[in-house]
Amino acid sequence: MAGNGNRGVRYMGPGKVEVADLDYPDFELHDGPGVNPANVGRKVPHGVILRTVATNICGSDQHMVRGRTTAPEGLVLGHEITGEIVEKGPDVEFLEVGDLVSVPFNISCGRCRNCKEGKTGVCLNVNPDRPGSAYGYVDMGGWVGGQAESVLVPYADWNCLKFPDRDQAMAKIQDLAMLSDIFPTGYHGCYTAGVTTGSTVYIAGAGPVGLAAATSAFLLGAAVVIVGDLNQERLAQARSFGCETVDVTQGHPRDQIEQILGEPEVDAGVDAVGFEAHGQGAEAQQELPATVLNSLMEIVRAGGALGIPGLYVTGDPGAADDAAKVGSLSIRLGLGWAKSHAFFTGQCPVMRYNRQLMMAILHDRVQIAKNVGATVISLDDAPRGYAEFDQGAARKYILNPNNLIPT
Repeated sequence: MAGNGNRGVRYMGPGKVEVADLDYPDFELHDGPGVNPANVGRKVPHGVILRTVATNICGSDQHMVRGRTTAPEGLVLGHEITGEIVEKGPDVEFLEVGDLVSVPFNISCGRCRNCKEGKTGVCLNVNPDRPGSAYGYVDMGGWVGGQAESVLVPYADWNCLKFPDRDQAMAKIQDLAMLSDIFPTGYHGCYTAGVTTGSTVYIAGAGPVGLAAATSAFLLGAAVVIVGDLNQERLAQARSFGCETVDVTQGHPRDQIEQILGEPEVDAGVDAVGFEAHGQGAEAQQELPATVLNSLMEIVRAGGALGIPGLYVTGDPGAADDAAKVGSLSIRLGLGWAKSHAFFTGQCPVMRYNRQLMMAILHDRVQIAKNVGATVISLDDAPRGYAEFDQGAARKYILNPNNLIPT
């Protein structure tokens, strides 16, 4: 297999991605853009090589492509991966060539203290710089991204979620493609915010993660799901599956929430926006990164919780001020303290939820692909997908590198 070719999507500077020839993966981590020097030469006998079936463009990728991180040029992008095993390392025991699998975006070893506690988003052994890792992502150890025809997945017995029936899985592949990141991430935001039967929920952001969170809120039994955004097309997408919506260009969400519920507070709040948040009302065109967190503290009832799956970073060269460049925001912590709020942050530990959500998909309990506007495009169309997503398209782009997804 090692003689095969490979093509994938690379970040080439702010606003620019390209589809280029890449090395075919083997069972070793090689030097390249973004690879931590301490990881170069790392052997991966516990890995598998996948022929990629589906790999999605994510808002987290978009942050890098906008130049809002310290990502190096040439970085191979992509952390939302679904694929077929075509080769396995000598230490892989429980997977076989031909298996169709979903890959959590967080890379974890299954051996460290955090993995054993289910905290796979902060694995201690895969990134020499800090806890936590992901494919094709800045400061995450340098594991090569999956927006490519082929990709290496380490610790495969631990990381891969095998679909029980190949034909059944391919019939629902656009839904199952969301298991690698946004569906568990949205679910994690709602679950940690305490969403349950009869809850009222406010979700900030109607991008794919926000729409996945809204889908998850209904799955968890919420009575009312309210989604706020600046983008009218995305708000319409939220309404298409039963959400109430708030147009934050009209001002603080509180007043519109009161019109919907009869009171200005909700039981649970989810931040699906992150560090590129904009203001509200007259400030809607201005980047104000603490806006969502501060407004959620006002909106969520005393004793409630905030799920924060939206991405916040420690390095943002494009930030509006020096404090935000290192991830320091003017958060009204006193308000959250006074209301006894709980805050849940960090990467979603995908493995905590992906099997259960897979079962919900396979048994027709949820239509996540429809709800997030899943749109299949070719690998060569990736630059167009990035550009349209950046312009606010109400779509979740799925790349089809090997033309295995029926269209």
